[in-house]
Amino acid sequence: MVLAVFADIFSEGTGHFLNHLIARPRPCHVLPDIHLMAGCGSSFSMPSNHAVNTFAFATVFWISRRDRGSFIMVLAAALIGLSRVYVGVHYPFDVAAGAVVGGGCAWAFLRLARWAKEIYVKRDYTQALYLMVLAFGLFRIYYILTGPFDLSFDEAQYWEWSRRLDWSYYSKGPLIAYLIYVGTSLFGNNVFGVRIFAVLLSALSSIVIFLIGGNLYDKRTGLVSALLVQIVPLYSVFGMLLTIDSPFMFLWILSLFLFWKAAGRKTGRKANRYWLLLGLSVGFGLLAKYTMAFFYLSAFLFMVFNKDSRKLFRTGGPYIAFAASLVVFSPVVFWNAAHGWVTVKHTAGQAHLADGLRISWNHFFGFLGSQLGVVTPILCVMIFVALWKMKRDKKGDFLFWFSIPVIAFFVLKSIQGKVQGNWALPAYATGFVGFAAYYFRDIGHARKSVKVLVTSAIVLSFAVTVFAYVPSILNLPLKLDPAKKLQGWKELGEETSRIETGMSSAGPLFIFSDTYQIAGELAFYVKGNPVTYCVNLGRRMNQYDLWPGFGKLVGYNAIYVVRGENRDMPERLAKSFERYSKEVFPVHIKRDKIMKFTIFKCYDFKGMKMSSAEIY
Repeated sequence: MVLAVFADIFSEGTGHFLNHLIARPRPCHVLPDIHLMAGCGSSFSMPSNHAVNTFAFATVFWISRRDRGSFIMVLAAALIGLSRVYVGVHYPFDVAAGAVVGGGCAWAFLRLARWAKEIYVKRDYTQALYLMVLAFGLFRIYYILTGPFDLSFDEAQYWEWSRRLDWSYYSKGPLIAYLIYVGTSLFGNNVFGVRIFAVLLSALSSIVIFLIGGNLYDKRTGLVSALLVQIVPLYSVFGMLLTIDSPFMFLWILSLFLFWKAAGRKTGRKANRYWLLLGLSVGFGLLAKYTMAFFYLSAFLFMVFNKDSRKLFRTGGPYIAFAASLVVFSPVVFWNAAHGWVTVKHTAGQAHLADGLRISWNHFFGFLGSQLGVVTPILCVMIFVALWKMKRDKKGDFLFWFSIPVIAFFVLKSIQGKVQGNWALPAYATGFVGFAAYYFRDIGHARKSVKVLVTSAIVLSFAVTVFAYVPSILNLPLKLDPAKKLQGWKELGEETSRIETGMSSAGPLFIFSDTYQIAGELAFYVKGNPVTYCVNLGRRMNQYDLWPGFGKLVGYNAIYVVRGENRDMPERLAKSFERYSKEVFPVHIKRDKIMKFTIFKCYDFKGMKMSSAEIY
């Protein structure tokens, strides 16, 4: 029964994916004389998910038992499939395809279950890694396809960038835009196309950190480290949401592996190849997130303070890596030189450099609290205990210097200004290896209290991650629910599409907002993915200010969407249109009113001079 339930979940995700990939309309949507006996639904027709689910469930029993009961289950699945044709919502071949998909998924899942049993008996850590990565990957794909979350603000923004590929962008390097471009080119402008690389990069991160743990210690250490990448909240969330932290996380871990391999060989052609690959990896990491520069610092400190590695300064390897990384990163420098160094100005603003030296204990304790939250308290403390205890040899020194300097910098920075909880993400990669090596290598002979702590750390991390994926379990008040920012945008897009359709007969129009967040979400969720704009009425600069604005679209009508209830039209905009009207659109999710928007219908644009940004 347990296997049948999990096979059903597996088949549900597969069927949902194929349903949207094939996108065949239901007969009740296109045939005029259907005798409809059930709700037609808004999803597509091929394959029938009723058939997929029921045949998956029944096939598990048929393969496992081959008795009268399993035959009755298969017969019931066939009758349920037939009913979908009878009530008018599916074609016969939709049901046939559903039966094949459901039966195939059940067979594949049973093979996975048998594989898992063999791995457990043989204690094969490498195959356990592959099974674990596959299981988490399939779950995340299923979750992306069927889960409740729309694109985050950052994902919508980066998707907008992917429609206008460039050497760099206002606040970040170009790698995230290129990844989304590839994903959406393969799978379309949908949430799956945007997020598929998050799944792949998370899987690759676990595989590479397994190699690091195995090279430094043993495969058990590698497997536990790989598991932590999948279940620790700070890392796990970037296996489902594609932000700059997803490629950055992978490239930092890959650079750790390449640095260890290069440093171990010291000289020779093979060592130089590793140094060159390291430089490319660090360079691409900089194209993902500028925090990758901490890799230079950590590598330098390791080579300075580890006596066995100081001789690396007298070889060409580190300099090859440094030069290669700068070559890869150079397009960002050239782009910034051509655009007034806007990224430098933005980064200085984010770092609060203009505030000077000041003490802010609220930010300090807020940052410490965020680390305990995103890594979980027990695991966080145990990681730093392990790193300190293991610092006596070269391996432990390597783990220490690629973790502690990063976390120490952000702890000190938090005293001066606000630091986001995810900024210290790279510090925990070697921390996972240190935790696994220190506590798991001899876990069988450890004290009972240590075993309890280790188990509690892992269980708590997994539990918090589950709550992050399914926040409805906690039943949090709406004001405290962080997931509300990932919901309601599809509904806003549908409402804006409805208004756009009604206004289209009056002439061409454009859509804009006063924030890049809303502009990006509208571009993604409004039907047809229109070009949207973000008007600057005194806000800080964003990428939209570097693209052509709507100032010359004279004679166009427009839809202006802003957050909040009964917002007034800004005077400058009001003078730019002949007339306008407004309506309030509340977004409801499961009867909860999570957001309110004011939507302005604007007519006959007179033209407007676009303001230059003064705040970065």
